[in-house]
Amino acid sequence: MTEQVLTEIQDGVIIIRLNRADKKNALTGAMYNGISDAFDKLESDNSLRAGLITGTADCFTAGNDLVDFLSASSIGGDSPVGRFLRTLPALTKPLVAAVNGPAVGVGTTMLLHCDLVYAAPAAKFQMPFVNLALCPEAGSSLLLTQRLGYRRAAELLMLCDSFTADEGKEMGIVSQVLPAEEYQAFALQKAKQLAKQPPASIRATKQLMRMGNAAMLKQVMDAEANQFSAMLAGAEAKEAFTAFMEKRKPDFSRF
Repeated sequence: MTEQVLTEIQDGVIIIRLNRADKKNALTGAMYNGISDAFDKLESDNSLRAGLITGTADCFTAGNDLVDFLSASSIGGDSPVGRFLRTLPALTKPLVAAVNGPAVGVGTTMLLHCDLVYAAPAAKFQMPFVNLALCPEAGSSLLLTQRLGYRRAAELLMLCDSFTADEGKEMGIVSQVLPAEEYQAFALQKAKQLAKQPPASIRATKQLMRMGNAAMLKQVMDAEANQFSAMLAGAEAKEAFTAFMEKRKPDFSRF
């Protein structure tokens, strides 16, 4: 497991910590595999009852490391991102998130699959896929629309509006907003509380709560992955990524 993803076990909880502070915890393929390895351990180890995913004290994740990400041809199949996107929604045990600072792209969409999400006031969420000439991923095109309604979801996914922790709580994406010095400890406390519950009951409850959406979610996530991978190789994405690297505004007028 990469040292940029640290794991620790406490009282039946596996703590998964993104640990690349110098790059705002931007995710590489190795980090995706590290997270997925931890998810696999959570699922396979009977002594583990819950998971907690978090970042460094003041940053969750700035999303994908663009240099590393551009070397990938897709987000499906056996790619590290594809593995992560298959493993996350398939978790049968509860997953808690603790968020502060940037939660960009997959840093926001992964939270839609977590059972509880706790944030500090400085947490800032954004899904800038369209800004990069891409499309939503991780089932966000379905899950956000279901949760927020079409028009609010369109503002977040089409205009790429950012939102605060308090706005996230109002939208039902964040469970509770806590002081920066408390949010990680509080999230761990809740994960430990989950770990003390009857494990079969927790798994059954999670399965039943998600059952009605499972088939549709898989269908949408497969469609997102196909669209995303095709767009990643397209001319619009090339212009968007080039402009980002050159620190200029992209020009889509010729498309």
